[in-house]
Formats: sequence, structure tokens, C-alpha cells
Amino acid sequence: MEPFTILIFCCIVLGAIAGYMAGLLGIGGGLIIVPALMYLLQTVLHLPLDLVMPMSVATSLSTIIFTGLSSFLAHWRLGNLDWQIFLVCAIGIAIGAISGAQVAVLLPGETLKNIFAALVMFLALRMAFGRNRVSDARLGNGKLVIVGLITGNLSALLGIGGGALLVPALVWFRVCMKIAIGCAAACGMVIALFGTASFVLAGWHNDHLPPWSLGYVFLPATLAIVSTSMLAANKGAKMSQRLPTQTLKKIFASFLVLVSLRMFLS
Repeated sequence: MEPFTILIFCCIVLGAIAGYMAGLLGIGGGLIIVPALMYLLQTVLHLPLDLVMPMSVATSLSTIIFTGLSSFLAHWRLGNLDWQIFLVCAIGIAIGAISGAQVAVLLPGETLKNIFAALVMFLALRMAFGRNRVSDARLGNGKLVIVGLITGNLSALLGIGGGALLVPALVWFRVCMKIAIGCAAACGMVIALFGTASFVLAGWHNDHLPPWSLGYVFLPATLAIVSTSMLAANKGAKMSQRLPTQTLKKIFASFLVLVSLRMFLS
């Protein structure tokens, strides 16, 4: 079997796994997609790490455009979206996502890999042991823009939708959980759009990228992942009503810790 065919088949399976886990546990599929793409692009296509890291992050972000749109529309219909919070936060998120993608391209592959591993470790530990806390601070437009800027920047570096960062930040400022999740879903689409566009522009004239690349976005992988992830996310969301998701989150967090350690040591 040709390497390209193997890669596409693996990405179809990857999309199903990432989508199902995202729907089941309410986590961003990027935490699964990025490490998996790193492995596939290195072992199947034999690409160097300095190309693999930005390609993995960019391709992951491109898949979130589609899944984020679906999630955004669902929360909008449910009335879980505060347009004031979303629109103001989106300003910071757009700027942060653009700058984060540019930083990701400029960093050496090894450095970006270690940053990703460290942030995955942090998110995994927070998933297992963290609690959403609240403060007495008021949520003003200036704070919203700053929260969006930080979230967009880190999310573009990670290749994730940003919900794991934005939801606890909004809850800290006494935004109710449903509205926080709805706004994070909408903002995830903004992160994906601006982050992907920034990665496309950054890699536009890079002659070392493989065929069918749009900048740093590897289109065949994007299409293969999206072909199964959206349907699998719906299945996972339905299954979440029957399974002990808090226990599953701790198990999945343990898996992410192992992934993070493997990335540090590889």
C-alpha cells in the first residue's frame, strides 16, 4: 500500500476517534489530532520535524472550522450564546490566533514540540483535578479582549479550539457555565478561521511542503479527518448521557500525560 493511501486511511480513523472523544468528553479534538498527525507525517511521509509541527497544528485548526461551525450553530439554537461576550472576545481571539500561528512557524520544530507537550500536560492535569472557580471581578470589554488574545494565541500554538482555556476564564468572571461553553464554541470557530488563514499565508511560498498543501495545511488530511469526525462527535455526545464522563475524563487525562511525556522524551 502506498504511503499516501496509508496516511489517508489513518486520518479517517483518527477523525472518528477524535470526534467521538470530543463529543463524549467535551474536549477539543486537537489534543488528539496534533500528536497523531506528528507521528503520521514523520513516519509515513518522512517529513522533518520543522515542517511536521506547523503542518500538524495548522491541519488540526483547519478541521475545527467545520466542527466549530456545527457546535456554534447548535449552541446558538439552544440560546447559549451571549453576543456581547462573543463579539468583544472575538476581537482579541482573532489577533491572538494570527500572531500565535506566526510564532508557531518561526519557532524551531523541537521547541514548538516541547511547548505543545507542556501545555498538553497542563490541560490534562486540569482536566483530571481542576475545578472551575469564580471571583468577584467584573467582566469588562478590556478584560474580554485580553482573555481572547491569550486564548487565541495559545490555541493557535496548540492547534485546538480553545474551549479548555476560555471556559474556565469566563466562569472565573461569573459567566454561567452554559453561556461560557456556548461562547467558547463560537470563539473556537474564530480561532480556527484566523489561525488557519495565518498558517496558509505563512507557508504560501514554502517549496518544501508536500503536494496538496495549502500553506501549512495538508488538505488531504483535513478532508479525511472531517469526513468522520463530525458524525462521530454526534455519536459521542449521545453516549455521554450514559457513561460516567468524569471518570472517563480522568482516564483520558492520564493518556494525555503519557502523550506529553512521550513527546518530551522523543
